[in-house]
Amino acid sequence: MGIRFTVLASGSTGNATIVQTDEATILVDAGLSAKKLEGLMKERGVSGQDIDGIFVTHEHSDHIKGLGAFARKHDLPVYANEATWHALDKHVGQIADEKRFIVPTGGTVEFGELRVESYPISHDAAEPVGYCFQDEDYKLSLVTDLGYVSDKVKRAVEDSDVMVLESNHDIGMLRMGRYPWNIKRRILSDIGHLSNEAAGEAVCDLMTDRTKRVYLAHLSLDHNLMELARVTVNSIMEDHGIFFKRDECFLNHTFHDRPTPWDEVRKK
Repeated sequence: MGIRFTVLASGSTGNATIVQTDEATILVDAGLSAKKLEGLMKERGVSGQDIDGIFVTHEHSDHIKGLGAFARKHDLPVYANEATWHALDKHVGQIADEKRFIVPTGGTVEFGELRVESYPISHDAAEPVGYCFQDEDYKLSLVTDLGYVSDKVKRAVEDSDVMVLESNHDIGMLRMGRYPWNIKRRILSDIGHLSNEAAGEAVCDLMTDRTKRVYLAHLSLDHNLMELARVTVNSIMEDHGIFFKRDECFLNHTFHDRPTPWDEVRKK
């Protein structure tokens, strides 16, 4: 089957992604209530009992809101680095020791042929990470919640078949928006979020001949629009001489309130 995935929800109101192979079903982040998570999973034919583990990127509430309740209800193992565990412990309630797994940043967990590898990102959290999922043939990379794309990020996600990439805000909309300046400054900083413009430059830096699709993720409800993100990223790609036919659907959307269709990571 290769690797398939669905972004259940993406944005400041909650984040969660399912990654699945014949051998494992993984949940990345649980940033919505357990009830909401189960409803979104049901739309894609997945139940809590199907999950083999939850991987946490960082401790912000839009990534862990339902973590404790969902993990306890379905008796699931939870994977995070040590600093993230320390930061999220007070927010998620009791998780049994035998269900707590520490994965150092840069470490790998294997589920049969599926390898889950974390990598460091720049964000205002204890020790935030992104994740790459790969088997012998395919690679999916989740690249969100980062202020800039570092060389470490580039090395981690190189040769991805599919990327889920942050395109959080339009800089002009954010600057003119209702947020207080200290929050705007945080979002715009190197430990904040990628703008549409930064996402466009990142696509140009990260894509290779192997890259088939990019999903634009973690869009701000207040300071972005789905079509604006797509047009901005596509325009920057064209400025770099990268052109795609309209029917190729190289750039795809994610949503804050509904899951994306299943997408299977396969060779062309």
